[in-house]
Amino acid sequence: MVNFNGTIFETENAQLAGNRGFLYGDAVFETLKILDGRILFSEDHYFRLMASMRVVRMEIPMNFTLEYFEEQVLTLANAENCSASARARITVYRNDGGRYLPEDHNVSFLISVSKLENPLYQIGYTTYEVDLYKDFYVARQLLSGIKSTNRLLNVAAAIYAKENDLQNCLLLNDEKNVIEAVQGNVFMLTDGKLVTPPVSEGCVNGVMRRQVLALAKKMEHLEVLEQVISPFDLQKADEIFITNIIIGIQPVSKYRKKEFGSSLAQTLLQKLNTQIRLG
Repeated sequence: MVNFNGTIFETENAQLAGNRGFLYGDAVFETLKILDGRILFSEDHYFRLMASMRVVRMEIPMNFTLEYFEEQVLTLANAENCSASARARITVYRNDGGRYLPEDHNVSFLISVSKLENPLYQIGYTTYEVDLYKDFYVARQLLSGIKSTNRLLNVAAAIYAKENDLQNCLLLNDEKNVIEAVQGNVFMLTDGKLVTPPVSEGCVNGVMRRQVLALAKKMEHLEVLEQVISPFDLQKADEIFITNIIIGIQPVSKYRKKEFGSSLAQTLLQKLNTQIRLG
């Protein structure tokens, strides 16, 4: 039996009682954007999910192909009548059994979808202020780059941002270097150089990060680098922007006393939308 909010249930009727994703954070996930009945950059999402499952030694079901992945997500989106523009999340968790040591490595998955108002990407906020989050730090290790359900640091940082009237926070690794935002990768433009931290610094290898890197490398007179960003570097930047699969590209307007432009971010956003339209 278990006690849930003061009521006792038989264990088999309490769905979370043995769920390893709930009990131990033994789960990985992908957040997806659906547009016009297709998952944007579905291959990137699929292969990142497979890589995450391998790192944490989950069994990958034989039927869990790219086509099956797409079919399951889009079937739910169609049932919810939001396949024109939607946010989806697929969470894969190791099945019940064991404590820290699992009894086996078989998995189940859960998919949810919700409607998005704006099909194409656009700048969400004109005022977007950020600051550093320094209560906790991200370790520079392989697990830090996996989107697991253990996101307590991100939750704490999001609460800190709200309490301090910020739109976001920038996270630091154990070397006190800037690696990403609460919910996205970070880019910095300085003197014609577009810089984003390498994945080895502990940031998530974001799907939108890859798209922006690819688009930026095609632009003339723009040097694109993956290198360490220190907090001091932010003060010298001409632009800072944040990327993820749902927002696309969000320019930062202010960091402490420094204000920033958004010309490159807007240009990249236009190129991104053009790429999406062409399919």
